[in-house]
Amino acid sequence: MSVPLSLTVNGKAVSASVDPRTLLVQFIREQLQLTGTHVGCDTAQCGACTIHLNGRAVKSCSMLAVQAQGATITTIEGLAQNGTMHPMQEAFRECHGLQCGFCTPGMVMASVQLLKDKPDATEDEIREGLDGNICRCTGYQNIVKAVKFCQSGAKATA
Repeated sequence: MSVPLSLTVNGKAVSASVDPRTLLVQFIREQLQLTGTHVGCDTAQCGACTIHLNGRAVKSCSMLAVQAQGATITTIEGLAQNGTMHPMQEAFRECHGLQCGFCTPGMVMASVQLLKDKPDATEDEIREGLDGNICRCTGYQNIVKAVKFCQSGAKATA
C-alpha cells in the first residue's frame, strides 16, 4: 500500500507515492536521488542524515517520509545557490573541516542551524551545539574552526 506525499525539496515541488514505513532519509536518497544526505547509524545518533525541515535541522533517519507531508526540506544539495557554495560549505572547505567527508553534509547542515539559532556562539557552545553529530575521523578542531570562520566571515587563515 502506497500513500501520496507532496512536499518541497530544495525549492522544487515534489509529489510521490511512498510506502508508509519509508524513512525520510530513504525517500530523499532512493526516490529523489539526493545522495548527499548520508545514512550512518540508522539510530539518530550520528547526525550524518541531518537536513532542514521547515527551517529546522532534523535527523531524517528518525522520521517517516509521510511525516514530512506539506513540508519544506533543504538538503546539503540545496544549500548552494546559483552555483555558489553556502558560506558554511565554503568554510568547511577553507578550514579543512573534513577528512573522509562522510559526516560533512550532516555537520554542515547542523552548523548552519547552530549559527542561525546562536550567531554569536562561543567555541564551547559550538562544540555543545554539534554534540549530536559524530565525526569518526577528526578531533573536531577544524570543524569548530570552520564554524567560527563562517561566523566571522573571515578570510582563510587555514
